[in-house]
Amino acid sequence: MDPMGLLIFLLIGAIAGWLAGVIMKGFGFGLIGNIIVGIVGAFVAGLVLPAIGVSIGGGIVGSIIHATIGAVILLFIIGLVRRG
Repeated sequence: MDPMGLLIFLLIGAIAGWLAGVIMKGFGFGLIGNIIVGIVGAFVAGLVLPAIGVSIGGGIVGSIIHATIGAVILLFIIGLVRRG
């Protein structure tokens, strides 16, 4: 992966993690934490969304939406585990 691709990858992860934290209210993990949540969320969405037949368009906006959905799912699961 070239440096520009890595930068875009990290930026999408940070935006997705931040958006998921805003949507889930109270789940802020800082910049590094948000990047990790966004990247793991993109992976989660990559597994879950195709399994239920959901397809999101390509491009950067589609990638951010995709990663945000996965990050929200991830934060929801983390919230359930913390309460349990």
